Amino acid sequence: MPASAPVRAAVVQAASVAFDREQTLEKAGDLTADASGRGAQLVVFPEAFVAGYPRGSHFGTVVGARTAGGREEYRRYWDSAVDVPGPALDALGEIARENGVYLVMGVTEREGGTLYCTVLFFAPSGRYLGKHRKLMPTAGERLVWGYGDGSTLPVFATEIGNLGAVICWENYMPLLRTAMYGKGIQLYCTPTADGRDSWLATVRHIACEGRCFVLSCNQFARRRDYPLDFDTAFGNDSEKVLSRGGSCIVGPLGEVLAGPDYEGETILVADLDLNEIPRAQLDFDAVGHYARPDVFRLEVNERPTPPVVGIAPPILVEANTELTPGNAAQVMAEVLLPLT
Repeated sequence: MPASAPVRAAVVQAASVAFDREQTLEKAGDLTADASGRGAQLVVFPEAFVAGYPRGSHFGTVVGARTAGGREEYRRYWDSAVDVPGPALDALGEIARENGVYLVMGVTEREGGTLYCTVLFFAPSGRYLGKHRKLMPTAGERLVWGYGDGSTLPVFATEIGNLGAVICWENYMPLLRTAMYGKGIQLYCTPTADGRDSWLATVRHIACEGRCFVLSCNQFARRRDYPLDFDTAFGNDSEKVLSRGGSCIVGPLGEVLAGPDYEGETILVADLDLNEIPRAQLDFDAVGHYARPDVFRLEVNERPTPPVVGIAPPILVEANTELTPGNAAQVMAEVLLPLT
């Protein structure tokens, strides 16, 4: 899209109120208001911000066995997750609307008995735009997070630029990055849980490769940001840093515009001139003049892949309605009528 005035973007480096959805939403509202007060038009939060990244947890599992305590830990994590649609989604939309910002929020999403690492997108009007589910959870994450499919790989064409997100180590999947470049992404958000020194090199490479702005966002969290009874492999020293941040904003030639910050909770802000993108594309366009489609081509399956299809949802029965063999067909018809 043609560029106009610079876009002011903010990445929020902060800790969740771990496993407490409502308190985390309240904190998200305060932090978004702070970023908006600094002029931000786009506000990005870390991976699994609502309501926590379970760092150091093994959920009571070893190969061949699970514990009752680990199952209860999963239940608590599941209980703090976000339904889409649902009240937490509405609350996040209201945060975006109250502050007039594009909001990119990392959440743990719940669908049935499965959790997903998800990013939610909201417009300044508060409208929910869509989501991206992490395609490939990393290592132990696969125990508690399901796999996304190709139906949630959106890039949104907005008045501030083409906006999308790739989560944490998904960014090491070259074909996923290529798909995002093919969609014309300009504001490439990378909510993450990786605070290693090597992560900065990763996001700088993506910015150069994609000729886009990269907004990388990680939590800064100490042991005290988790419940006292949280069973973590990192011990119980309340001041121990479990996630050291490293959030940053990078321009399309790999220049660091803000951060990285490893000192504590902070909000990093930068003004992004989208005219820098075509300037950078003079000598490189990974899916344009620097591509060789006669040699290499990428095919992407963006169709949903649900495990069960062609079934009706549960039948809603009012508390004062008695379901009998005589009226079951009528109740079913009333439920299915809106679906036909």
